[in-house]
Amino acid sequence: MDRDALARLRTEYADTGLDESTAGDDPYPLLESWLAQAVASGMHEPNAMTLSTLGPSGAPATRMVLLKGLDVRCLVFFTNYRSCKSRELVANPSCALVLPWHPLHRQVRVEGVASKVSTEESDAYFASRPRGSQLGAWASPQSQVIAGRDELDGMFEEVQARFPEGHPVPRPPHWGGWQVTPHLVEFWQGRPSRLHDRIRFTRAVDKPHGGAWTRERLAP
Repeated sequence: MDRDALARLRTEYADTGLDESTAGDDPYPLLESWLAQAVASGMHEPNAMTLSTLGPSGAPATRMVLLKGLDVRCLVFFTNYRSCKSRELVANPSCALVLPWHPLHRQVRVEGVASKVSTEESDAYFASRPRGSQLGAWASPQSQVIAGRDELDGMFEEVQARFPEGHPVPRPPHWGGWQVTPHLVEFWQGRPSRLHDRIRFTRAVDKPHGGAWTRERLAP
């Protein structure tokens, strides 16, 4: 695609707005509602979200993860604790998330602090995963350099032999959940003429669980 053709790509968004009365005084009910609507729409992986962390040099890194838990405290995803993202979160727990719901002309942006979930929560979620995903969690040295696909397939075969069919696969000690406790949640609703609705909720970083939310409208 040439540069001019790329520049001409644009979508005129629907005239479905987001006002303060709909947003309410707390971001969680609206986030749950928007997530439910994204699931009901049939879009591919409505729980996919970007996760941005900071590396040792201060440079940002972004990748996709899957939202696997949501309540009035936090947003939860699961991963290898030896991965780059986990090592970065251990060193600096500040992070950001984006849930992009393009078919609905919506996105939600989150800033917060990450911490590991309890071992009980990690165990319960791991037990619910398909067997292949459980074996993959043992087999993959996530984020490490490997020689090729054959090496990865070989490690998977070794794990299959270690945990034969009919035997439960325990959770690896290096695998589990992260919970992100927000201090900022911003809702973006696309509107015509690029006059989008942006409603932002913030609260004090030192009071992530008990502080009152402040709601503001941002210019697009």
